[in-house]
Amino acid sequence: MKPEDNKPNKSVEKISSLKWKRLFSKKWFFPAVYLAAAALILSLVWWYQGAQDLNVTNPNTGLEKEWGQEPVPASQQAENMRLPFQEDAEAVETMGYYDEAGSEKSKQAALIKYANTYWPHSGINYARKDGKTFDVLATLDGKVVRVEEHPLNGQQVELDHGDGLMTVYQSLDQIQVKEGQTLSQGDVIGKAGRNKFEKEAGIHLHYEVRKDGEAVNPASYLND
Repeated sequence: MKPEDNKPNKSVEKISSLKWKRLFSKKWFFPAVYLAAAALILSLVWWYQGAQDLNVTNPNTGLEKEWGQEPVPASQQAENMRLPFQEDAEAVETMGYYDEAGSEKSKQAALIKYANTYWPHSGINYARKDGKTFDVLATLDGKVVRVEEHPLNGQQVELDHGDGLMTVYQSLDQIQVKEGQTLSQGDVIGKAGRNKFEKEAGIHLHYEVRKDGEAVNPASYLND
């Protein structure tokens, strides 16, 4: 082979360079590159989220070991749910749950006016006719997963009962439980208090039942 045979072919390089320049000059070239890169990134994100979901939905949550017993299905627990106060507390229902399937009268009675807007009531309110406070009790055995001061709902506590069932206690005062604590049915959570969202309700308890993250009518669970 002659030495000159190893020299690069300049004509070929010029042609390749011209092809790339023409390709870069196309209006669709860079948008196409961006779209391809975005598609690749989205694919990686979806793959990562799918992997995370598999971990989240793992049925071995460890709650059985933490609570020291097998979790009771929510359907069985609901049959034994009690009112969130003692029978002699003289507390009565003052506002019900906003039920889309209810009558127009019941739905109007379950609307809260706040900031010139009407909001559907997501639970049941209980209060005494004399306006005094009363002890708020756990309606089922459960674990305290949240204790906080909400800017509108006041002091609130959330209990996890397993199988997607939770109870929420808002507008509290003098909370006596802490996050991570395991409660038995009837244990005192705190006292009825006030909040800004339902200011005109005075001293009361706002009580909710949630199934799989959605508020449901507590009346369908409670045993009066």
